[in-house]
Amino acid sequence: MKNEELTTDEYDALELVRRGVKRDNPGACVGRNLKKLSGLKMMQVMRDGRIVLTEKGQQLLFLRRCVQTMKALAADPMAPVDADVGRFLSIKSHIVPVEGGGHALTEKGRESLEDIQRNERERR
Repeated sequence: MKNEELTTDEYDALELVRRGVKRDNPGACVGRNLKKLSGLKMMQVMRDGRIVLTEKGQQLLFLRRCVQTMKALAADPMAPVDADVGRFLSIKSHIVPVEGGGHALTEKGRESLEDIQRNERERR
């Protein structure tokens, strides 16, 4: 997985493609990162010239949103949680709703977040 560590710019390119880019002008960010991300099978250029995310690219962005949400909830239980992310993290027993609104990380969620953050520090 070492060769699949992405930069913020590469994540931004994936997010731009997820939102939809114009066929004739995908933009500088997407253009800079298209070759690497296509090679990693995270996006592809269709026959008609459209640039789309692969399932692998979609999953990577979703997991990134999950981690960002867990980090936000660790700092503020009232942080916004997208419905799909909240459903996934609840099913995985990483978050629970709290009385009065918001969500809290469970023990399992805190342990997972600590592991993720430890791995991020080790990669630096």
